[in-house]
Amino acid sequence: MDYKKLIPSRKFRLKLLKILDFLPDKLMIKLQYGISTGRSLNIKKPVRFTEKIQWYKLYYRKQLMVKCSDKYDVRDYVASKGYSDILVPLYGVYDRAEDIAFDKLPDQFVLKTTNGSHTNIICEDKSKLDIEATKEKLNQWLNAWEGKVGREWAYHEIKPKIICEKLLEKDQNNDLVDYKFFCFNGKPFSLYVIVERFLSGGLKLGIFDTSFRKLPYKRVDIPALEKDIKKPKNFDRMLEIAKALSSDFPHVRVDLYNIDGEIYFGELTFYNGSGYKGYVPDDFDYILGKEFQLPKKIK
Repeated sequence: MDYKKLIPSRKFRLKLLKILDFLPDKLMIKLQYGISTGRSLNIKKPVRFTEKIQWYKLYYRKQLMVKCSDKYDVRDYVASKGYSDILVPLYGVYDRAEDIAFDKLPDQFVLKTTNGSHTNIICEDKSKLDIEATKEKLNQWLNAWEGKVGREWAYHEIKPKIICEKLLEKDQNNDLVDYKFFCFNGKPFSLYVIVERFLSGGLKLGIFDTSFRKLPYKRVDIPALEKDIKKPKNFDRMLEIAKALSSDFPHVRVDLYNIDGEIYFGELTFYNGSGYKGYVPDDFDYILGKEFQLPKKIK
C-alpha cells in the first residue's frame, strides 16, 4: 500500500503523525511497516533488508550517525577521511533565512536545510528568484514540526540550519546522474543509478552491481531505468570513496555524483526509503538483507 496515495497531503500526514507521536517507537514502526508493505514486521529475527532497517532505527544509535546525517556536519567527516576534494563548494551556512546575504551569492546556487528530505531550492538564475518567498519557504522548513517521522532517530537530534552550495552543472542531456552505493561494514555491494530527475518524464532508477552490471531488479515505487548507461569515468575511485565513507557503519548508503570524471559528494543515508520501499522481484529484499549483518545493540 502506498500511504502517500492514500493520504496525498503531506501537511495532513504530518498532523496525523503528530497526533500519534506519543506511541513508542517500536509500536509505531510496526504500524508504519505494515501499512507501507502489507506485511507484518519480524523485528526479533529480521531477515529482509527492509526489516533490518527497522531494527537499525530501534537498536543501533551510534552518535556519529547524527553528525553524518547532518548535511553540514557531514562535510567534516568526509574531510577527515581525506576526501575534502569531493565536497561541493559551500557558499554559506545560516541559522535562519534572514541571515542569507542574497546580494553576495552567485547567480546560481542551491539552498537546503541540513536535516530535511526534499527541502532544496535550486536557483538557476538569481534575477528571477523571489527572495521573500524563498525566505518564507526556508523558514517554514526550519520550523516545521517533523517530530518522530519515520522514527529515524539520527535526524531528530540535528539542529536544523540552512546551507548554500554551488549548483552542479548538468550533463549534455540536461541531467545530473546520481550514484547511490549500498555499503555494509565498509564494503560496497550494489548501487542505484538515478537519471532524468530534471526531465519532464520524471526520474528513472536502475540497480547495478559493483562491476556496473545492471541487475534484474527495480524499486516498486520508481519507474525502472530501461536505457543503457555507460560506466562513469573514475568509477574505481567512486568505489574507493564509498568504501572509506562507509567503514564506520554496519550499513550506510553513500551518494555521489560524477560529472565527466569529477566526483562530488551527495550525502550519507542510513535508512534508505525509511525501510518501507520494496523491490520487484521481491527476493532482492532478502539479498540485501543477507549482506546487512546486524551489529550489537547501541541504545
